[in-house]
Amino acid sequence: MKPANFFLKALLALSIAISLATAASRPAATGAHGMVVAPEAHAADVGLEVLKQGGNAVDAAVATALALAVTYPNAGNLGGGGFLLYRTPGGRFHAHDHRETTPEDLAAGMFLDREGKPVPERSLRGGLAIGVPGSVAGLLDAHRRWGSLPFKDLAAAAIRLAEDGFILSTETAASLNRNADRLGADPEAARIFVRRDRPWQAGDRLVQTDLAGTLAQVAEGKEAGFYQGRIGRAIVETVRSQGGVMSLEDLKEYKPVLREPVHGLYRGYLITSFPPPSSGGLVVLQILEMLEPFDVAGSGFGSSRTIHLMVEAERRAYADRATWMGDPDFFKVPLKELLDPDYLAGRAGSIDPEQATRSGQVAAYKPVPEESPETLHFSIADGEGGIVSMTTTLNSSYGSGIVARGTGILLNNEIDDFAIAPGVPNQFGLVGGEANAIAGGKRPLSSMTPTIVSTSPTAAYSRPVMALGSPGGSRIITSVLQVLLNVLDHHMPLQEAVDAPRFHHQWLPDTVWYERSMLPADVAAGLTRRNHALEPSGRPMGNVAAIWFENDGTIHGAADPRGQGKAAGH
Repeated sequence: MKPANFFLKALLALSIAISLATAASRPAATGAHGMVVAPEAHAADVGLEVLKQGGNAVDAAVATALALAVTYPNAGNLGGGGFLLYRTPGGRFHAHDHRETTPEDLAAGMFLDREGKPVPERSLRGGLAIGVPGSVAGLLDAHRRWGSLPFKDLAAAAIRLAEDGFILSTETAASLNRNADRLGADPEAARIFVRRDRPWQAGDRLVQTDLAGTLAQVAEGKEAGFYQGRIGRAIVETVRSQGGVMSLEDLKEYKPVLREPVHGLYRGYLITSFPPPSSGGLVVLQILEMLEPFDVAGSGFGSSRTIHLMVEAERRAYADRATWMGDPDFFKVPLKELLDPDYLAGRAGSIDPEQATRSGQVAAYKPVPEESPETLHFSIADGEGGIVSMTTTLNSSYGSGIVARGTGILLNNEIDDFAIAPGVPNQFGLVGGEANAIAGGKRPLSSMTPTIVSTSPTAAYSRPVMALGSPGGSRIITSVLQVLLNVLDHHMPLQEAVDAPRFHHQWLPDTVWYERSMLPADVAAGLTRRNHALEPSGRPMGNVAAIWFENDGTIHGAADPRGQGKAAGH
């Protein structure tokens, strides 16, 4: 190893230790028969138990998701939506979209004042902010297609956790306390999630009796039990009492969509990810294709040149995200053109290795509104080759902060992920494009990026190599990207790849955010010399849940030290 590289690696190792000093690396896990990596320990244990009982990856995903609706209330949910990427034991891929939709009667004008400007908070708070939830329909449909154990059995652990309660971790207690004012504004949410006598503490027990009853109804395995009947009426009545326009017909008409995943090659590996209305898969594949001509490994992990090249590729891909990506059922997303090798070669050719391109020179000014970082991701592998990479969300932490009366269901505020007024700055000073404009029955654009990596598809058998994803709003994409590069280019062990510090650039604002203590002085100087604007991030970037598959069948799981997750294998 060259002395300069050794010195750089030493500095970076030190920076990792400093930046994660308050969140030591999570225990890695190894198994031969299955793996669950989830953002909360109770839920990870629930999923692992399903695998031990002979369930497949989809069975474990259903049980894990239902448990997270209880034990991870800031993002786990029945009242939100998500994306499930599934690799069958035979190597086929399915992208299962159960993202929320807009009520049919919702219109963009409802969020604007008389001057056509967005009304602050209206897309975040109140009934108009709430989309038609897709999580329950998604889990039921995925189980019907690919599950093997009875749905009622998969829901049993979540029902028990809600009915008997579970012991709060330090992180969950702190999260509830941070959000007490917002949750306290809704009587139902306050009754469940706010303590009036004192703040929540680690070791307290959170009981959710109403949610247990709802889960028992969902456990019957029929969509009508959730989207119609008592629960459906409670959702609609709650939304409309808060000024929303959702109807029972909106709930009845909700359907998950099975989509064709997007694929690309990087360093000989097949990268499979989620298509629109996720932007994440396309953006990651674009960035990887632009980086393919460059010697990223030779530049070294964390060097100013490596970060510069990644930022320049991110800048170009995020510009396309803003302009061209939305719900493909409403807007023709030019998938083929955006992934065309000649187009991306041209984009890569425009990267100057020694100078940053100003973002205003890359494409028209149409930045996408900021997404909430309060999402969750889990990755699951069974012993037969089945893999689930799943990301789900309420949008903001605890969604709208509104609980449907008598159900225990926290409702999302997903409408804020739309471009409320295309061409007009929203409350963040950002502007969205027509591709992501509001329309009845439409799914908002998302950065959720569930991803699975396999060996070359030209081989006789393409075996799985990796499964991963993350929460983090617009930083999901760059979190997933950096873990991929850490493993595929820099050959880091999985846990080290997940632990490593991260940075982020999203085209506009034209800023490179980095996790505190990430950048040694010489790296920062190299980026500044290339004309990058640097700013420390005010929060950790992402919460990756990743799995790595060895040639001999050994499975490794890694949870992110930025969260409270757990990797559990057997």
